Amino acid sequence: MTASTAPNEAGRARIARRIPGLLAAAGLVVIAALFFFPMVWMVLSSFKSNAAIFAAPFALPETIDLARWVEAWEVGRIGQYALNSTIVTGVSVSLILLCGSAAAFAISRYRFAGRAAILGLFALGLLLPLQSYFIAQSTLFTQLSITDTRLALIIPYTAMGLPLATYLLKVYLDALPEELFDAARIDGAGDFQLFRMLALPLLRPGLATVAIFSALACWNEFLLALLYIQDDALKTIPTGLLAFSSRYVTDYALLFSALSIVTLPMIVIYIVFNRQIVEGITAGSLK
Repeated sequence: MTASTAPNEAGRARIARRIPGLLAAAGLVVIAALFFFPMVWMVLSSFKSNAAIFAAPFALPETIDLARWVEAWEVGRIGQYALNSTIVTGVSVSLILLCGSAAAFAISRYRFAGRAAILGLFALGLLLPLQSYFIAQSTLFTQLSITDTRLALIIPYTAMGLPLATYLLKVYLDALPEELFDAARIDGAGDFQLFRMLALPLLRPGLATVAIFSALACWNEFLLALLYIQDDALKTIPTGLLAFSSRYVTDYALLFSALSIVTLPMIVIYIVFNRQIVEGITAGSLK
C-alpha cells in the first residue's frame, strides 16, 4: 500500500463506520415526520374552508387568518374547558408529586414489614386497566356524592398516576449514595428533614419527568371525564371537544381550529421540557 492510498483507506473506513449512525438518524427523521405530519395537517386545515379541505386536503391554505381560531374559542367555550383542565391537572399533578415522592422515599430508604406487599400493590396499579375497577369506583363516588364535581376526576387521576411516579422516583433514589443520608443523620436530621432538605432537591430531574408524563395523561384523559362530569361548566377539554364536534359535525375547519388551540400548548411544553424528561429517565440508571 502506497502512502497516497493510506489516507483514502482511512477515509473510507470512517465513512463506513458512520453509515449505521446515518441510517439510524434517517430512520428516526422519517418516523418523526410520520408522527408530526397529522398535527401539521390539522393546523393548516384550520385556516381553510370546508370546501377547500375536501377539494384539496393536502394543499396549503391561501391565507393565514386566525378569525376561525377566535370563533372556535368563543363558540366552543374552549376557555372554560381549558380552565377546568388546568385546575384538575394542576391539583392532580401536585398530589402525584407530593405523595409519590414521599412513598418512593419511604420504600427506598427504609426497611419495614410489608414493604414488598406495598410494592406489589403499586405494581398492580401499573398493570390493572381502568375498566377492571371502574364499577366499584363509580359506586363509591355515587355514595360519597362527589360525581359531577372536580374531585371525581382529581382523586382517580392522582391514584392512577401514583404507581408510575413512585416506581420512577424510587429507582432514582436507589441510585443515590447511602452515605449522603447517613451523613445527614449524623448531623441530626430527622426523617422529615431528610425528605424535605435532601431527597426533594436531588429528585428534581425525576420530579420534572413525572410531572410532564402525569400532566399529559391527566390533560388528555377522556373516559372518566365523560362518565363522571355531566355539568357543561365543569367539563374538561377532551369531553368539551366531543360536544363541540357533535354541534358542528360538518364544520371541520372550526373543529380543526379548536383542536389546534388545545393541542399546540401541550406540544410546546413537551418540547421545552424535553431535556428534563430525558435527564429524569436516565439519571437514576447511573450511580
